[in-house]
Amino acid sequence: MLGCYDFIGHYDWSFEWFRKKGGEALAKRYWVEAIPQSQPHNIAALIQTEGFEGMNKHWGGGRLNEEGGTFFTRGEDHFRMDVHECATLGFLKRNKLKFYHDYCHHCAEWVNPVVESAGFILYAEHDHQGHCFFEFRRKDDSAPPLPPEQMGARDVRNMPDWNRDAIHRFVKTRETGQD
Repeated sequence: MLGCYDFIGHYDWSFEWFRKKGGEALAKRYWVEAIPQSQPHNIAALIQTEGFEGMNKHWGGGRLNEEGGTFFTRGEDHFRMDVHECATLGFLKRNKLKFYHDYCHHCAEWVNPVVESAGFILYAEHDHQGHCFFEFRRKDDSAPPLPPEQMGARDVRNMPDWNRDAIHRFVKTRETGQD
């Protein structure tokens, strides 16, 4: 059995291996098909039955915490995570184990089909430096993500080291299903 730290390095190495064997499409297929299956419980069912509270149970319920640099915001119409310091990317960088060029992107890719199947849409941004946000809304909610000025210091986009020059946005459009 792999320990947590061995797993993180192997995970990143696997993304690059898939990319070399079959391009970005194969890496994305792995993220979308395999990662949700490795979750400790059926996250889609949890979100489908409990909505934003199910998201809070999965992500906010002790898995990540504010001491670790992740802040959770739950409103009537959204659930949001602002990651100020990604523990796994930080580990890869500290240990010079970075293999895949866009490690951060796998999170949005595996999370999106899970929440989409439960009737939600995902907005996400990351800056390739271990900073990101995920905002979930119901599919029929056309509101954009909360603006940084509304979120204050919790919003990762208000951090001084948020790399505005390297933003990667992930939004599945309601009309086409494309990002």
